Amino acid sequence: MRYSDTIFRFAGLFLPALAWTQPASEILTPKPGPKPAIHSPGVYGARPNRPFLYRIPCTGDRPIRFTAQGLPPGLALDGDTGIITGRTPAQTGRYEVKLAASNRSGRDSRVLRIVVGDQIALTPPMGWNHWYTHYHRINDALMRQAADQMIASGMADFGYDYVSIDDCWAMKPGSSDPALSGPPRDSAGEIQPNRNFPDMPALTSYIHSKGLKAGIYTSPGPKTCAQYEGSWQHESADAKRFSDWGFDLLKYDWCSYGKLPDTSSLEARKKPYSLMGGILARQDRDIVFNLCQYGMSEVWKWGGEVGGQSWRTTGDLGLEKDTRLPGFYSIAFKNAVLDAFAGPGHWNDPDYILIGFIGNARSQNDPPARVKLSAGEQYSYMSLWALMASPLFFSGDMGHLDEFTLNVLCNAEVIGVNQDTLGKQARIVQQTGDDLILAKPLEDGSVAVGLFNLSEAERKMSISWSALGIKGSRTVRDLWRQRNEGRSRDAYESAVGRHGVKLVRLSR
Repeated sequence: MRYSDTIFRFAGLFLPALAWTQPASEILTPKPGPKPAIHSPGVYGARPNRPFLYRIPCTGDRPIRFTAQGLPPGLALDGDTGIITGRTPAQTGRYEVKLAASNRSGRDSRVLRIVVGDQIALTPPMGWNHWYTHYHRINDALMRQAADQMIASGMADFGYDYVSIDDCWAMKPGSSDPALSGPPRDSAGEIQPNRNFPDMPALTSYIHSKGLKAGIYTSPGPKTCAQYEGSWQHESADAKRFSDWGFDLLKYDWCSYGKLPDTSSLEARKKPYSLMGGILARQDRDIVFNLCQYGMSEVWKWGGEVGGQSWRTTGDLGLEKDTRLPGFYSIAFKNAVLDAFAGPGHWNDPDYILIGFIGNARSQNDPPARVKLSAGEQYSYMSLWALMASPLFFSGDMGHLDEFTLNVLCNAEVIGVNQDTLGKQARIVQQTGDDLILAKPLEDGSVAVGLFNLSEAERKMSISWSALGIKGSRTVRDLWRQRNEGRSRDAYESAVGRHGVKLVRLSR
């Protein structure tokens, strides 16, 4: 690490650097150029006759002028902001929309297929969640700051668009804190936010005004994990409340539901999620449903059946103990074997991306501090989540973003692997105590391959075409450095650093 008080430029914007930065040699992702580059996935799902909001992810020097040809009836584009709004048609349909962006340096275009039907989240959701940074300290101002920074940092230009509140927004029965105490529900049974959130509709409107989406959290039990008001026996009222407030995602956390009688059977564990999943689907807006019950009862086998778009497959990553390797590897190993259960509209969720500055999950009063992960480990972390088609939710401090963290989070080619329209999760090709190799088929016939060195020293790693199920000569592209390495036939070999990764795309 080295000291720096310089100013750095990312995604066309100037941001102050933090006191400690990674050495420049460890920053692999090239910065975006001045010419527009659209980074939207190839497909976007929406239900019929629902409000629609989509900000075209695009890097390049602003101002940028946007156009969209072939939008569904009822939708319109703001050419200055690149934000598409309106209401989807009442009938199902598929619309090939040609997006274009131009500025003084050039022009780019891409086709986005908008599918109006019964599925949403056709690619893994991307965004930010407050939990591992702010815990019980979260408030309206910090949520707005996160939305502002998602735009100012350039994260939104790469596709990050959900700004999500986790626990601690509701009233906390029995609390002595005047900001949290008071009736958890009004006389009509409507759930009440605590005084740190004075106006939920105004908050979501602020987030939406930037073309971003808003997420919220509750539990099917009487209380949340942090002992705030839950949704037990108020599911319909709460779902409508969240919809009326303008939220676009719900994280539904098991928590105190497990303390209710007879909740150990498979049917009992499915029941609260099936109930809420059905209610959400009937609301007058698309609300992504994230099941958070830590992989109990093999949720990956039934999460889609009860209306979920993603489901946690493991315990909290922030509480996972390190072994010889940092804890995120253990979480990834558990999630990586579930590739058969992921696909468009239903994703395995191994929890959030904890890099940059984060809090301490075991001591939630501690201020955020820089993660104790090497550069190689952070590249491995993001590469694993990209290959596993996991939801990409950063949970670090949006108020303390640095150049290295943005370089890990904002590589369009790595994100492109995660957002690939085919929607396949990578399979394990090889796993030993010293290495892990994952391979993810992509829509254009290419294959993304991650070679992860789990050992304590740099070493050569290789993969054969026969192990990948491919043949012939392939162009090898280093996705982190965004450069071609030439063509290979039959096999690929590369040196990989300690706890590091070589992430490549093999194309015909």
